[in-house]
Amino acid sequence: MADKESVNFHQEVIDICLTAGRLMIEGGSEMYRVEDTMMRIARNAGVEDPRVFATPTCVFMSLDGGKLSQMKQIRDRNINLELVDRVNALSRKFAAKKINISELRNRIILTADATPTFPLWLQVLGAAALSATLMVLFMDNYDWVDFPAAAIVGAFGYLAYIYFKRFTKVRFLSELIAAMVMGIITVGITHLFPNMITDNILIGALMTLVPGLALTNALRDLFMGDLLSGIVRLFEATLTALALGGGVAIIIKFLGA
Repeated sequence: MADKESVNFHQEVIDICLTAGRLMIEGGSEMYRVEDTMMRIARNAGVEDPRVFATPTCVFMSLDGGKLSQMKQIRDRNINLELVDRVNALSRKFAAKKINISELRNRIILTADATPTFPLWLQVLGAAALSATLMVLFMDNYDWVDFPAAAIVGAFGYLAYIYFKRFTKVRFLSELIAAMVMGIITVGITHLFPNMITDNILIGALMTLVPGLALTNALRDLFMGDLLSGIVRLFEATLTALALGGGVAIIIKFLGA
């Protein structure tokens, strides 16, 4: 009976840890932070010698001296730092004895079932503001008439990215299509208003989809010694950038600026 209770306890701990790790990776966390959170949960639950290995596509964990091992596969990865923060905060509350393991399990399950996200209209509005302001930041020589154009192109491009991502499982295809949408709208605007500059508008608009945080996390993983995760994330970010550049290049090539 005692052995059965021990197995059930270890199974509960490993389920909690793997779910927490999966959520953090899906939210865009660095691998060392994922492993640290999972180890913290296991150790504060009273488990000795927990072993964790996390990658961008899968997380492994073993307890009880390696007798119990499980893994969870991660298929969808986004940038959701609110999700990362919530899971990390729950692990620290558990470490501080503010909640017990049952409460931790329930709250993590609740977080997994109701992933915190901003409403779509607010995301699109943020994309518009980001596109316009980053155009000003990156371009030394620009005209203020490009400012609203960059906001419009960035908003519609981001909306296209969100829309097509819901209907395809092919990685990088939604980025390619979104970049093509941005290119089409930009070419149309510059034909209607010849005084607008295509480069200014596109540079600002594309910033909404450029994988800046992914590149930063890739470098942080590399510097922390997580070579596999760092190389995978760096390659993924590079392919995303190529998809964005390729989508714009196709439109400019066939429609002209």
